[in-house]
Amino acid sequence: SDAICNFVICNDSSLRSQPIIFNPDFFVEKLRHEKPEVFTELVVSNITRLIDLPGAELAQLMGEEDPKLPGANSTASGFFRSLMSLKRKEKGVVFGSPLTEEGIAQVSQLIEYLHKNLRAEGLFRVPGNSIRQQILKDALNSGTDIDLDSGEFHSNDVATLLKMFLGELPEPLLTHKHFHAHLKIADLTLFDEKGNKTSTPDKERQIEALQLLFLILPAPNRSLLKLLLDLLYQTAKKQDKNKMSAHNLALMFAPHILWPRNVTANDLQENITKLNNGVTFMIKHSQKLFKAPVYIRECARLHYLGSRAHTSKDDLDLLTSPGSKELQPLKSQKRSRLDSCHQEETQQRTEEALKELFLHVHNMPDSAKKKKLIRQFNKHPTALTPGSDVPTSPAPRRTRSRSFSGLIKRKVLGTPVILERKSRDSTPEPVRVSKENVQLLQKCGSPAHMSQAKLKSLEGQKEGSCRLMRAHLLSRDSSSL
Repeated sequence: SDAICNFVICNDSSLRSQPIIFNPDFFVEKLRHEKPEVFTELVVSNITRLIDLPGAELAQLMGEEDPKLPGANSTASGFFRSLMSLKRKEKGVVFGSPLTEEGIAQVSQLIEYLHKNLRAEGLFRVPGNSIRQQILKDALNSGTDIDLDSGEFHSNDVATLLKMFLGELPEPLLTHKHFHAHLKIADLTLFDEKGNKTSTPDKERQIEALQLLFLILPAPNRSLLKLLLDLLYQTAKKQDKNKMSAHNLALMFAPHILWPRNVTANDLQENITKLNNGVTFMIKHSQKLFKAPVYIRECARLHYLGSRAHTSKDDLDLLTSPGSKELQPLKSQKRSRLDSCHQEETQQRTEEALKELFLHVHNMPDSAKKKKLIRQFNKHPTALTPGSDVPTSPAPRRTRSRSFSGLIKRKVLGTPVILERKSRDSTPEPVRVSKENVQLLQKCGSPAHMSQAKLKSLEGQKEGSCRLMRAHLLSRDSSSL
């Protein structure tokens, strides 16, 4: 109800034709950047709902432990791993360095160029010219501008250089700590009617698991992965020209983006087919993998809009901006109406409680306690009316004096006085409505609507009748004496 929408009128005619960009994952990205711990816990809890990750693998996914990769303790392939590491010994600004936004900006030139040249046969499979590739690599490392459309470089040169860049990253694009999770996602299959596991892949659960897993990738890795998978998706769509299907592309890129570094095919053994099929699946469904699941969007949205405590500073600035000043009277009127309704409801409840209390007091048997309560009603007429607070501290109890008149009353009346004292000191019994009280209520109407004058007159009548009765008893006893 307090949401405010600002309409911006653009006078630039060149920008009016541009499409309006709406990001449905706005609150997801906001939660990721502002509260990464809350975001990671939300995503990982849903990943473990889809795939079974033991304690060690879950700790690796969360980054709490170093990932244990296949072939890490093997000595048979140590020579090949050392040979591969020597090829990446010379690190440049872009190639061989950890992934950064600067490196992505440089490599994105290669991706843009390849989008225009997807018809080359054997793209990403046929190697280019090594001399031209070295020239292009040095230019990218130095940060100089490159005109790839000049015709100096071939599309195979650019495609091979892109694979080289991915292969020289310190860790694969999908990171080491996500390796075991990808193996488990590849094992997600459907169940038959009896609940037995089949060999048919469960594509919906695989897509959902990859969506969640991509959400917790480092931001540079996720950005480059999106650019790369989109390029490979468009390449596979033109396989009638370039002869490169999604599976062929997966064979080219799985060792660079998913295989752990410094391992060989012998280290992976039976997992090679599983990893290649996983990359094939990513290429075919790349247009769905970078959208957050609906429940993640809703959780992120409720995190910010469900409570006023999560209002950010930008939202507060928006509410105090000049454009929103004219909306403040409307908001204040609405809040005043809500406050008045709340006060009326509270007052109505108080009146009902006072009515019940008043009726309970008048239906009590005649006793000193009843008289005391009625006197409190008479002394504080404003404090006990509906809409005001009931006094919390009772009046101080007066001590009874042992006077001569009190002694005469106890001697003459005897038992009635003792019964009156017991009824005063004990807790009130359940309400018994006498015939006299019923007649009084019928004459006077509802107790809550009695005027103070009527109450005083009724009390006066009752006290007068008591005096007459006591005088009659005294006179009778004195005559007998």
